[in-house]
Formats: sequence, C-alpha cells, structure tokens
Amino acid sequence: MTSNLEPHIKQAREQYKEIEKQLADFDFSGGGGEQSEYTKLNREFQRLQKLLEDWDNLQKAQKDYEDNQQMLESEEDPEFQRVIEEDLEALSNKIAALQSNLKARILPTHPNEDRNCIVEIRPAAGGDEAGLFAAELYRMYNYFAERRQWRREILEFTENDVGGLKHAAFSLQGDDVFRYMSFESGVHRVQRIPETESGGRIHTSTVTVAVLPEAEEVDVQINPEDIRIDVFKASGPGGQSVNTTDSAVRITHLPTEQTVSCQQEKSQHRNREIAMRILRSHLFEQKQQEEAAKSAAQRRQQVGSGDRSERIRTYNFPQNRITDHRYGVNNHDLQKVLDGEVELLLDDLLEHDIEQRLEAELT
Repeated sequence: MTSNLEPHIKQAREQYKEIEKQLADFDFSGGGGEQSEYTKLNREFQRLQKLLEDWDNLQKAQKDYEDNQQMLESEEDPEFQRVIEEDLEALSNKIAALQSNLKARILPTHPNEDRNCIVEIRPAAGGDEAGLFAAELYRMYNYFAERRQWRREILEFTENDVGGLKHAAFSLQGDDVFRYMSFESGVHRVQRIPETESGGRIHTSTVTVAVLPEAEEVDVQINPEDIRIDVFKASGPGGQSVNTTDSAVRITHLPTEQTVSCQQEKSQHRNREIAMRILRSHLFEQKQQEEAAKSAAQRRQQVGSGDRSERIRTYNFPQNRITDHRYGVNNHDLQKVLDGEVELLLDDLLEHDIEQRLEAELT
C-alpha cells in the first residue's frame, strides 16, 4: 500500500515547496482579485501540509509496528506479550486510518465537495411499479439523511393514484452530502414480483435519480428575458384539481429548453422561488459538465459519469442482492440498504473511486 502512494507523495512534496514559495512571494499590489487567489493557494498549501504530516506519521507507525513485532517474537514473558499485542492492535488501527486519510487527501478536492445538493426522483419505465419503487427510494434517502444528520427540505412531492411517486425533489445540507450522494445519479433498476402480479412473474422497472450541486445566484446568472413562466392550478393523483388558484408554476429556460415545474406550496411566489432554485442547479450542473468535457484529465476525476441515462444499479429482490454496475459491487443486505443503511454500498464505491482516481492521477 505504502509503495503505491510514494509517487503521489513525491509529487506532493514538489507542489508543497512550489506553493510555499508562491505564498512567500505573493504580490497584493494589483488591486484586483489577489485575496481570492491567495486564499485558494493557502487552502491547497494546507491540504498538502496535512497530507505530508499524515505520510510522516504513517512511516513512524509502520516502523513502530515492525519493531513491536520483532520484540514480540523474542519476548518470553506472557504478560509482556499481551501488552505488545495490544500495542500492535492499536498501531494496526492507526495505520489503517492514516492510509485512508492519505488516499483521500492525495486527490484534488472535488469542485462540489462543500456544496449542498438537490435530489430529484422520477419513475421511468414500468408504470405503477416504477412509481412505487420511486417512493421506496425517496424513503431510503430520507432514512439515510436522518442517519447522517443531514438537513432535508422538500421542494416538490407529487404522488400517483396507487400511492407511488410521480416526482420528488428535495435538498440535503450537511457534512459530506455531495461526496456521498453524487454516486446516486443515474438509472436505478428494480427486479421483483409486484403485489398486483397474480402469475408470480418478475417485473423490471426503472427510476431515474438526479443529484445536482446546489447553485447560488452568483454561480449562474439567468437573464429574465431567457425564461418563460406559466402558472396553472395544482393537481393531485389522477390529475384532479386540488387548488382553486393558479399557484403552480412552470419555468422554461428558452436557450436550453430546460423546464422545471413546482406545485408544492400554496403560494405562487414560493413555488416560483423553488422552481428557480432547481433550474439554477440544473444549469450549473450543465455548465460544469461542459467545462469538464474539455479536459480528459478532469473527466477522469469525475465521480461516475453523472449521466442519468446510465444504468448504475440493480435491486434484485428474489436474490436479495443489490449490484452497482460501475464497479461490480454486490451487497446482499437489500432491505438494510432500503431502510437507510446506504453506506453499506457507498463506502465500497468510495473506496473503488479513490483507487481509480489515484491511478489516473499518475497517467
């Protein structure tokens, strides 16, 4: 493991020395955006400093572990042997933690690392069954958010006639929100026997999940002349009117033809705010993807493809198995995952993703 990281550490030392020199020689006399550039350099300097500290601590811990092992082999006192074994266990845990920290610190910070996100869920193929599974995914993410103590805000929630989901959008705020949830963008496929299936046949349905980095107004400027706003009466399952006023809002961004609707709130003004918030995040994601597509190196650093036409995961109920197709990860605790223990999958995906990006960094 350590030898695999040595080329990255060598590269990091060189970058550290270069940035240290840039900070020492930094010129603030330009009167422009120097402070922002200095802050960016200083943030990278601190990341590299912590990385190199972790590396030095890892080297020391590994040396202590080897010394203790040699001591244990030559020690004959059973009581002292137990003391050494306890030290070895503590050092082993420390080494594992330092290795994990190193792998995370070596990689450049993802541009959306500190952002909150907006999650959208829609049934795709499969009719009512797709809507029912969309509702289960919505429930799964709610439980996952509670487990991680993330703050959740419902932006849009519309059910169908059978208690399934037509469309849901919600925001998540908290530590590592985008880091984890970015793995959820794509097509989720379910294979199971629906309750309404009398013949016992397994049906396949799909649900799309979009995870958008939440954008601020400064990230995306929307020209009022570029949008068309339509208002209409909010509707419930089956299309029946549930509101006598035109409170629902549909916003179309004319240059991209992106459309966002919201009827969650009774206030037209509030629905417009929510729709603009979602639209802004869609446009921000599109802008990021266009910029990333210009560089093969940036593409290699992306988490998955982010393409919501890509089938990322299959939930096979008869076999109690979840398969994530991006890295071939299998999990046989399907119900636990659906009950919110999504980290049973995501921790493995994070590990695979880090390893893949580490390889790409040196090519």
